[in-house]
Amino acid sequence: MSRLLVVHHSPTPRLRTISAAVLRGARTAESEGVEIIESAALDASAEDLLNADAVVFGTTANFGYISGALKHFFDTTFNETHAQTKGRPFSYWIHGSHDTTGAERAMQSITTGYGLRLAATPVVFTGDIDDEHLARAEELGASVAWTLTI
Repeated sequence: MSRLLVVHHSPTPRLRTISAAVLRGARTAESEGVEIIESAALDASAEDLLNADAVVFGTTANFGYISGALKHFFDTTFNETHAQTKGRPFSYWIHGSHDTTGAERAMQSITTGYGLRLAATPVVFTGDIDDEHLARAEELGASVAWTLTI
């Protein structure tokens, strides 16, 4: 069985709609043997990442950067995992109120350091969350999960 880890920081009900959409899409691959593991960024561990065959990250853009919770996850797992996770498929979503530029740069830099392989176009946007954003988030989850069935 393949395992997709979804690590996110979704501190509000509005943001949880995004992570729920990602998970809904990912779960479409469960019938093909893909196990979906969801973890809040502050609860996820190096072991979770090492046991995953692919990963989706989700974060808010706070003050021009990724959330402190997701940054903490990266800071506490990097040394133990980056050599073993090199080449694993991943993608991410970022939502901000006004600007996501710094958060996007950080995500690209950090995941490059891990050596992860982008498997689906990230979902990055600002402002209100609408049905189009949720559809894109669902597609993101499905796309990464289904890469594990090939």
